[in-house]
This record gives sequence, structure tokens and C-alpha cells, in this order.
Amino acid sequence: MSVSGKTTPSASDMPAGSADRPSREEAEAAVRVLLRWAGDDPRREGLRDTPARVIRAYEEFFRGYEQDPREILQRTFSEVQGYDEMIVLKDIRFESYCEHHMVPIIGRAHVAYLPSKRVVGISKLARLVDAFAKRLQIQEKMTAQIADTLDEVLQPLGVGVILEAAHQCMSTRGVHKAGASMVTSRMLGAFRDDPSTRREFLAIVGNQNAYSVSNT
Repeated sequence: MSVSGKTTPSASDMPAGSADRPSREEAEAAVRVLLRWAGDDPRREGLRDTPARVIRAYEEFFRGYEQDPREILQRTFSEVQGYDEMIVLKDIRFESYCEHHMVPIIGRAHVAYLPSKRVVGISKLARLVDAFAKRLQIQEKMTAQIADTLDEVLQPLGVGVILEAAHQCMSTRGVHKAGASMVTSRMLGAFRDDPSTRREFLAIVGNQNAYSVSNT
């Protein structure tokens, strides 16, 4: 977005310590305004400490803005005795937040890569998922972010990412369709070009139809 010919950074590009970031006191005051807008009295006993609690919760919900996903993957290992088969970490539970309504997106991520020369500790794959999940998100973008970062930093022969999630913006408001889940996938390198590699990945995670549902 530009104002008077100058480019204004998006919220996701702004550093956590930016001068434009409101203070804790301002954030708590904003919560009190919302409580009043909802029709309640933020001064009553049950709500008196709610603004502070909400801000502490937001620090946890959105801690991904404080993390550099690429830095998470920087420490790799080359002593793998020539291991060159697929590495898969499946059923990584994640909690994210819809950027349209700020309500939870809860699901599982399946992340795989085909190493070229180096591998990364498996906990780093889970941390990578969380670094992008703990932000205001849409599932399609998050899927691409995880896959593209793995591909950029590790430079493997291929990357496969599948996300399956339930969106409370759909189940608790709007169409009120509880139980529906969204599946997105991104396949790069061998996972896109080699059908047998893709089939192996889908068989391991138990989702043979994922690639046909959505290939972001």
C-alpha cells in the first residue's frame, strides 16, 4: 500500500519492535473498547482483568511474528551416512488464526522433503510450522510459506506439504458448518514432477486424495 507515493509496509513485514506498534496500555484500552461495544462493562469484577489477560493470550497466539522461519532451519546435519530417502513428519498439530475474522484454525500438517546433502532436526520442522501458524493467516498461504521456506533453505530434491484444518470462521459463524475440514497441499521438485514420489508421500500420511483436492 502506498501513501503520498511512499510504500507503507504491511503488518507482517513490520518488526515486532516497530515504533508503530501500540503499547501494552493502548492494546488493553482497545480491548476495553471492544467489551463496551459488545454491551458489557469492563469495570465489573469479572471483566476487570480481562484486557490484560487478552493481551497475554495474544502474545502467545501471535508469537510467530517474533520468529524468523529461515533461521529455524539454519542448523543442519551432513553426516547422514548417505541417507537419501524421503523424510516425513506427519500429524503436526497446529493452531492458527483466520486473518479475516481472527478466530482459530486448528489442524494437522504433514511435511516431507527429499534430502540432497543435508537434513534438519525433526523438531525444526514442527517449529517451522508453528512459526507460520502463530500469525494471522489463510491456510493456502501458510501451506506455500512452509514449503517454499523448506525448499529455499535446505535446497532438497523435493518438498511436500499438506495441511488439513477446521476453520472456526466457518463452523461458529456464517454458514455454521461444523465438521468440515479444508485440505491444501504444495508439491515442489520431485514431489511435483515424479508421480511415484508423490504417491509414496500421500500413502505415508494416509491422504491419497490430497493432491487432487488442492495443489497450492
